[in-house]
Amino acid sequence: MTAVSDIYDYIDRFAPFSSAESWDNVGVLVGDKKSAVTKVLLSLDITNGVVEEAHDIGADLIVSHHPIIFGGLKRLSSDSPVYRAAKYDISCLCAHTNLDKSPVFGVNTALAAAIGLVDCRPCENNEILFTANTTEITDPGSLAAKIKKNLKMSAVPFTEYNMEIKKVGLCSGAGGSEIFSAIAEGCDAFVTGEIKHHELLAANEAGMSTFILGHYHSEDVVIAPLAQKLSEAFEDISFEKSKTFGDGVGVLI
Repeated sequence: MTAVSDIYDYIDRFAPFSSAESWDNVGVLVGDKKSAVTKVLLSLDITNGVVEEAHDIGADLIVSHHPIIFGGLKRLSSDSPVYRAAKYDISCLCAHTNLDKSPVFGVNTALAAAIGLVDCRPCENNEILFTANTTEITDPGSLAAKIKKNLKMSAVPFTEYNMEIKKVGLCSGAGGSEIFSAIAEGCDAFVTGEIKHHELLAANEAGMSTFILGHYHSEDVVIAPLAQKLSEAFEDISFEKSKTFGDGVGVLI
C-alpha cells in the first residue's frame, strides 16, 4: 500500500519541505499522512473546481504547488476548498517555496527547460533566483517568440533592451523583487511571473530585457513534469494533471 507519507517522503528528497520559507505553509495540509493513495490529481492551485474534479475521478490525494491553507483560518464555510476536500476525504499535499528552490527538480528548473534554457542553477548567495543560459546568443524578440510558442501563451509582454541575450535570470511567480539580484548577477534578461512598476524601471535603467509571463504560466510548467516524475516513482498509482484549472484569462485582443 502506498500512503500519503510515501509521496511526501519522495518529494522531500528533491525538494525538502524544511527548506520552505518561514512564512510559507507546506506539507500535508488536509488529511492524514497514513491515508492510502490509489489516485492523485495535481494542480497549481486547489480550488473548489479542482476538489470536485478530484472527487469525480476518485482521487485520494491532491498535490499542489500553492498551499490550500495559507494564512490562519478564522472560519471554515461549506464553500471552502478545505471543507470540500475534508468532506470527500481527499488529502492535500502542498509543495510551495521548497519546490521553487529545488536545484534538482522544481518550478524554476522546469521553467528554464520549458523555454529552452540550459545550465539552470540557483545563485550562490540567493536560492530564490536561478540563472540559465540560452543555447546561443539571441535577441528579446526571438526569446519572446520562443516563450510564447513553448508555453502556448497568447502574448508575452517584454521589454526590449539588451539585444544580445545569453545569461537569463529566472524567478517564477511573484518574483519581480529579484530583479535587483539579477542585475547584480550580470544577467542579460530576466524572466518572471509578476513584477512591480519600480522593479521594471530598475531593469530598464540597467539595460536588461524583462519577460513577464504571468503567475500561472511561469509556474504551471512544473505540474505535468511533476506528475510524470511521480508516475515513474510510483507505478501502482495513477497521477493526473488537472483539466479544469487554468489561468482564467480569455482571448487577448
